[in-house]
Amino acid sequence: MRTFRNRTTVLAATATAALALTLTACGGGDEGSDAKSAGSAKSAGSAPESSASAASGGGSGKGTDTAKASTGTGSSKTAPLCTTKDVSISAAHRGGPPYTHIVLTAKNTSGHSCEMSGFPQVQFLESHKENVPAVAKSKPAAPVVLSAGAPAYALVKLSDGGKDEQTEPVTAFSVMLQGGTGQAAVRAPGASGIAVDPAKWATGYWTPELRNGADDF
Repeated sequence: MRTFRNRTTVLAATATAALALTLTACGGGDEGSDAKSAGSAKSAGSAPESSASAASGGGSGKGTDTAKASTGTGSSKTAPLCTTKDVSISAAHRGGPPYTHIVLTAKNTSGHSCEMSGFPQVQFLESHKENVPAVAKSKPAAPVVLSAGAPAYALVKLSDGGKDEQTEPVTAFSVMLQGGTGQAAVRAPGASGIAVDPAKWATGYWTPELRNGADDF
């Protein structure tokens, strides 16, 4: 009886251990599957969040900076008007002889953008205090905003170049900027200066470049 009872006990213990191993194996497989599923879901959820963060962070910020830079340098709404302290104005012959025109060049030396408004207000003679009149067809379609170091140009007619004209010699003259402040003294080109006829003189508008047709007068 004792031998039978011991054998029964051993068999029962073996069956119990086998059942435990089976349950453990089943439970381990389910746990691994769940972990794998959770990991896949987390990875799938993390990728879009990271992409969205990159798009809304670096990409969007860079675009905004570019837009601001473009607006700051190209829009007359944000650029102040140029003053005679912001630009260096010089004069040179245009064509000739006879020298019937000069070109004014205003270079932005301020270190910031500014707008060249309208046309140069030129006074050649003490005896004629009025400004040289502007030619409407030379007016540019868009505001002329100069970035730092950039030039603007204006063509100025002095005379028709005829011998019978009532011209007067000019070695230096004054230029003021519309809407800006200050007055610039400009040296006339040439060793003997220029000859101007108050009945014929005219000036063009400030432009980023001289244009054939619009600047021919």
